Amino acid sequence: MKPILLAVVLGCAILLLSAAGHPEEPEFPGITPQALIRLVKKEHPRLLVQETDFVQLQRLIQQNAAARKWYAAQKRAAARFLVEPPCSYKLAGENGLLASSRAVLDRVYTLALVYKVEGGGRYLHRLWEELEAAAAYPDWHPRHFLDTAEMTHAFAVAYDWLYAAWTGPQRQVLAQTILEKGLKPALAAYRDQKKTGWWAASPYNWNLVANSGIGLGALAVSTEAPEIAAKVLDKALHSLPRALARLNPDGGSSEGPLYWGYSTFYTCVFLAALDTALGKDFGLAQTPGLAATGFFPLYLTGPTGKTFNYADSPEKIPWLAQLFWLARKYDQPLFALPACGSPRPHPLGLVWRDFAASPKPDNSLPLDRYFRGIEVAAMRSSWQDDQGTFVALKAGDNRAGHAHLDLGTFVLDAQGQRWALDLGPDDYNLPGYFGPERWDYYRTRAEGHNTLVINPGRGPDQNPAASARISRFYSSPQLAWAIADLTPAYAHAASKVWRGLALVNRRQVLIEDEIETRQPAAIWWFLHTPAMVRLSADKKSAILTQNSRRWQARLLQPENATFKLDKARPLPLSPHPHCQKDNPGVQKLAVNLEPASKVRLVVWLTPLPEGESAQPPPPVIIPLADW
Repeated sequence: MKPILLAVVLGCAILLLSAAGHPEEPEFPGITPQALIRLVKKEHPRLLVQETDFVQLQRLIQQNAAARKWYAAQKRAAARFLVEPPCSYKLAGENGLLASSRAVLDRVYTLALVYKVEGGGRYLHRLWEELEAAAAYPDWHPRHFLDTAEMTHAFAVAYDWLYAAWTGPQRQVLAQTILEKGLKPALAAYRDQKKTGWWAASPYNWNLVANSGIGLGALAVSTEAPEIAAKVLDKALHSLPRALARLNPDGGSSEGPLYWGYSTFYTCVFLAALDTALGKDFGLAQTPGLAATGFFPLYLTGPTGKTFNYADSPEKIPWLAQLFWLARKYDQPLFALPACGSPRPHPLGLVWRDFAASPKPDNSLPLDRYFRGIEVAAMRSSWQDDQGTFVALKAGDNRAGHAHLDLGTFVLDAQGQRWALDLGPDDYNLPGYFGPERWDYYRTRAEGHNTLVINPGRGPDQNPAASARISRFYSSPQLAWAIADLTPAYAHAASKVWRGLALVNRRQVLIEDEIETRQPAAIWWFLHTPAMVRLSADKKSAILTQNSRRWQARLLQPENATFKLDKARPLPLSPHPHCQKDNPGVQKLAVNLEPASKVRLVVWLTPLPEGESAQPPPPVIIPLADW
C-alpha cells in the first residue's frame, strides 16, 4: 500500500450523551393556554396538511404517473383494510399493545388519505369502526408508553383530517378519548420521570416517538382543551431536545438505522405539524445535526439496497417517508433517494414527495463519510454502480440504546451481493434481552459480529460500558480508510487494540488489526457471510461464492496463522441459550491465535471477476500509525 498516509484527516470525535445524561433544556418561553389559542389555526385539517393540499394531491395523481402508482398502493392497502376486522386490545410480551397501536395508525393514514382523495363512505365507515373499537379499550397501555403515543398519533390524525366528515358525537368521542387515554396519562408520566415517564428524560428513540405522538394529540384538541394541551406541548417541547441532541454533529444515530428511521419519522411528523398548526416549531428544526440527518441512511445504504444494520436493526428500514420532508425542509434533494423505491410507500410520502424531482447522486457528492459522535465510517466505489464496492466500519458506544457488543464490526457489499453481514437483532421477547442476560445471546455478542474477541468465556466478550472512537479517517479518489481505537472494548485483556479498514483502489478491502495483550491470550477474528466458503489447502486463503460471484480472502499476517470455517454459532466456552435464533445460511470465517500477545493480523479481500485469473498483488503492510 502506497503511503496511504500522506494526508491524514484527524477525526474529531465528538462524544455525545450517555444514557444517563442530557443537555440543558432550551430556554422556551413556555406554552400557555392563551398563547396556544392565539397561535393555533382554527380550521381543520391543520396537522401536516391543509384542505388545499388534498386538492393539489388529487390533481397530482391525475397528472403524474409515479404519484398514480404510489396512490394505487394506498388503494390496495385500503381495500385490504376494508375486509379486515378492527384491531383488538391484545398485549404481546415486551412490546405490549404496540402492534395494535401501529396497525391502527397505519389504517388511519391509509383510509383517511384515500377518503380525502376520492371520497367514499365505505372508507369513512371502516375507519370509524377502527377508532370506535380502540376508543373502547380499557387504556392504551401507558406502562409501555410507545403504545399510548402511537395510538394518540393515530387518533389525532383521524380527528383532524376528517373533522368535517365526522358527526358531532363522533368528534366528541375522538377528542375525549385523546384527552383521557393519551394526554392525561402523558401528564402523569411527565410528573414521574423516574418511573413511568423515564422516556421524557431519555436521549433515545422513546423520547422522540412518545413526545411527538403526544404532541400531535395536543395540537389536534388544542381548541377544545387548551389547558391540558398547553401543558402537554410545553412538556414535550422541553423534553425533545434531550434526544435531538444526539444527532449532533453529523446527523447519525447510535441506535442504528432502524431506530434512526423510527425516531426521525415521528420527529419530522411533529415538526411538520407544529409548522402547519402553529406556524412555528420553536427552533427545533435548527437543532445541530438535524439538517444533516438525511445523509445517514444515504451513506449507510450499500449498492445492494441493504443498510449497515448495526444495533437491533434489520437490513431494510421501514420508516423513510420523513426523507421527503427533510429534503424539502433543508433543500437537500438527495435525501429523498433512499425513499423513492419503497414498495409500499407511507401515505405521507404522497404528501411530501416532490414528484417533479429525480434525485441522483453525481460526482459532487463525496464517496465517503465519517459520522462523528456515533463513530461510523462508510466508503464506496461509486454512487451509480449497483455492482460497486461498499464497506462501513463501526466504533461507537456499547451503552447506546439497542447497542450490541459490536465495536469494530463492518459490512461489505460488492458485485451486487453482501459478503460480510450483520445478523441483526434476536427476538425482543427472549428472557432478559433488554436486561442482564442481553450479552448471553450470540447475535448481541462480539462473537456474533465481524470483529474481535479476546479470551472468550461466558461473560460479555467486549466491555459493555466501552466507548471507542474512529481516531483517523482519510478519503481520496483512489483510497479511503478509517482507523478505530478499540482498546476500551478489550481493556480487561489488552493494552492496545486498533483496527484499520481500507478501501483500496475503490475495489479491494484491507483489514489490519494491531493487538497487544497484557498476558498471552486467545484472540479470535470473525467474518460472517452468506456465501459458500472454500478454504485453500494451506488454509491461508478462502474463496467466497455467491450467485456465481466470487471474492477471495487472503490471510497475510501473521505468517503462522490460518483460516477456520464454522457455522454462525457460539464458541464452546460461550453461553448457549437454547431459545435464541439459529443462523441458517450463514458461515463464519475465523482466525484463532493462541497464545498471542503482540499481533498484527491482516486480511486482504478482493473480487474475482469472471474470466480474470491474475489478481493484483496485496499491498505492502505498514503499521497503522503510518497510514
